[in-house]
Amino acid sequence: NAFNNNIKVNNNIKLSSKLRISMTANTDNKDPLLLRAARGEKVERVPVWMMRQAGRHMKVYRDLVKVAKTFRERSENPDYATEISLQPWRAYGTDGCILFSDILTPFPGMGIDFDILEKEGPVMNKWNTMAQVEKIKRIDPYKSTPFIAEAFKNLRREVGNKATVLGFVGLPYTLATYMVEGGSSKEYKEIKTLGYENPKVLHAMLDKLADNIADYAIYQIESGAQVIQVFDSWAGNLSPIDYDVFAAPYQSKVIDQIKKAHPEVPIIIYIHKSGALLERMARSGADIVSLDWTVSIEEAKLRIGNDIGIQGNLDPITLFAPNEVIKEQTINILKAGGAKKHVMNLGHGIDAQTSEEKAKFFIDTVKSWVPPN
Repeated sequence: NAFNNNIKVNNNIKLSSKLRISMTANTDNKDPLLLRAARGEKVERVPVWMMRQAGRHMKVYRDLVKVAKTFRERSENPDYATEISLQPWRAYGTDGCILFSDILTPFPGMGIDFDILEKEGPVMNKWNTMAQVEKIKRIDPYKSTPFIAEAFKNLRREVGNKATVLGFVGLPYTLATYMVEGGSSKEYKEIKTLGYENPKVLHAMLDKLADNIADYAIYQIESGAQVIQVFDSWAGNLSPIDYDVFAAPYQSKVIDQIKKAHPEVPIIIYIHKSGALLERMARSGADIVSLDWTVSIEEAKLRIGNDIGIQGNLDPITLFAPNEVIKEQTINILKAGGAKKHVMNLGHGIDAQTSEEKAKFFIDTVKSWVPPN
């Protein structure tokens, strides 16, 4: 049975449902580095993690896929989700340990069915009428996603203060793209058309999603997440006018509700193809803007100022370059980011074909860089 309580993985680690407690090895009572940096505190070095750091680029993950064959099985079983989340932290010593999950995971708790196929990605029925939108339920994540709380508790126990545990959610417009398009899309024609032809339906959908996603993010925090990253990945495909109508208000609604419940928890916002949107992202209420690789940190600081934090932003494909190129580009970004209000990351998720050696070289380069006084 794939959902048993004992998982054997190929790196000779046996993970039971009662995870070993490793906090005893950590005598430092300070909050973890990334959390302090995300709060804007002065830190001893720049923290680093990688979006999509847990996944197919790692052999231990690919080996586990042979046992737990579907994405939902891997992400909705707390033992599997914990083990996969820990794999890059163990291998690379990342300063962030992000929960292995998916932005669509809360959907069933709203009455929205979906699946994630290994090659095709998310698939679901299309939602495009008011009658359908009215059927979206208010989520009770304690009942619909108890595995998330268990995984967070496991991760906090495992990493102690040696890393920051991150949660994440998808923002309303991006989630709506999957609902309206019935899965992934390249052109986003159907959701854009719905916004033009029947905006009331789309706004009603976005509004319900915003309340649910805020509840889900708060649940993650109350389960152990120390930082939340919010993804509006596909909002970068909107024109500025449409972004201001269909994306920005619902980003702010989610972030405002999270901040009202937990003002102490830093929030990072990420949008793919966001070079034109930096000022809007900075107005979302998030504490940190995560840059893609198409804009420099110097330009970003000129445009959004120094009061808001920055995450990123090495091009993930740079990890296919010779080590000296990786080192040079990484250090250039670190110098531009400075030692305060900067979390080092890639400009997008790590590519599945990236070698583990290159990923580790990137992490080690960041960790060994000493900021000037």
